[in-house]
Amino acid sequence: MGTFATAVQNRLCDMLAERCVSYKWETERRIAGTPVDIAGRRSAEWVLVELEWRRADPADNTAKLFRHLAEGALDRDNVSDASDTPDADRVAVFQAFTSYYDLTSGGVSAKRENAEFVGRVASGALDRFTYTPIEFELEPPKRGGERPDDWRAVADATARTIASDL
Repeated sequence: MGTFATAVQNRLCDMLAERCVSYKWETERRIAGTPVDIAGRRSAEWVLVELEWRRADPADNTAKLFRHLAEGALDRDNVSDASDTPDADRVAVFQAFTSYYDLTSGGVSAKRENAEFVGRVASGALDRFTYTPIEFELEPPKRGGERPDDWRAVADATARTIASDL
């Protein structure tokens, strides 16, 4: 990720930590070797947030994450001591889409629709998982572009959306 995307990721993580204090939040949590942008844990409950900045195939992100979760990678990868970390009873997955996936004619791109479809099907098939697509109301600049002035407010609003869903 670029420096701006990392700044957004850190801001969103910090805002989630302020709003959902019972969770321990971190960025770049690895699940089966694959980094998840933001993860929060409270006992056996996990919250995973994928920020889709301008990825060519966000459905791949969704499918890979749910495949790893179905295989129990979250339970295996994050146990430092089996006596102090229970299996994940509940995993809430949020996939935050920037305005990059919006169509100028209205609606969203097929790339986003495919990612949401994969998330809905996976969470419907797997009992302990939920999937929620959310808006991240920001048009990400191309590499070297100017950061939008309101990016912090957008990150804060996204954190409020996630927190209210928890």
